[in-house]
Amino acid sequence: METNELKEKANQLRADVLKMVTNANSGHPGGALGMAGTWTALHYEYLNDKPEDPDWEDRDRFILSNGHTCPLLYAVLADKGYFPKEELDGFRSLGALLQGHPSTAKGTPGVEFSSGSLGHGLSFGAGVALSGRLSDQDYRTYVSISDAECQEGQTWEAAAVARDKELGNLCTLVDYNDSQIDGKVSDIMDVAPLADKWESFGWQVLEIDGHDYDEITDAFDSFLDNSAPKGKPTAIISHNTLGKGVSFMEGDPGWHHGVLTDDQMEQAMEELGIKE
Repeated sequence: METNELKEKANQLRADVLKMVTNANSGHPGGALGMAGTWTALHYEYLNDKPEDPDWEDRDRFILSNGHTCPLLYAVLADKGYFPKEELDGFRSLGALLQGHPSTAKGTPGVEFSSGSLGHGLSFGAGVALSGRLSDQDYRTYVSISDAECQEGQTWEAAAVARDKELGNLCTLVDYNDSQIDGKVSDIMDVAPLADKWESFGWQVLEIDGHDYDEITDAFDSFLDNSAPKGKPTAIISHNTLGKGVSFMEGDPGWHHGVLTDDQMEQAMEELGIKE
């Protein structure tokens, strides 16, 4: 995709997120909107997968640790053809395929990990990456985590394991938007200097503007260039704006969780360039 196509796709995904959350009258739109740029580049340009064969053994693995942002994952999976887009309408409904946090119990195509409690995803991802190497498979493992998850001790235990096991096939994408449910990460329990911390754990660290597509693609290119069965794992620290693309949501931790009114939805769709 050209840059303008990536931007349009990201805004389409943002619109799908807002529709899902609004239809359900519940959900977490802010972080999902902020991550849409990096995820669009990853899922449409770099991730090696087969939507028609979700369990393909050589697929790259994408593990969503910050599971409350799953509306974005569901929007991506539906758009790529893992399941009918109509399933998005049932988001968070009792018995529906798409629950409020990803779950493998439902057999949702494309969902690799059941996530809810923050901090677990990188541990799982390290195990998946190690399994790939031990079985001589050349897939890569990508793990999405949040900056607030870097307040969790288990994240750093997993980071140490990844370094110790030389998981060069593992890439962690850190959503650094300085927001969590109670306010700003920097006010509640600051995780800075985040790049220095990952580097001290022996990771290759790439720090980017998560809304600059040149920086995004350069970072993924760098990971692929250095990816190997054994080597340094990679952390891409993506500075994202919570609620990106919708002016009244941008940078406001209050939109970590929330539902738009009809008037807000109309404004959001207009700002995202979505024609109904």
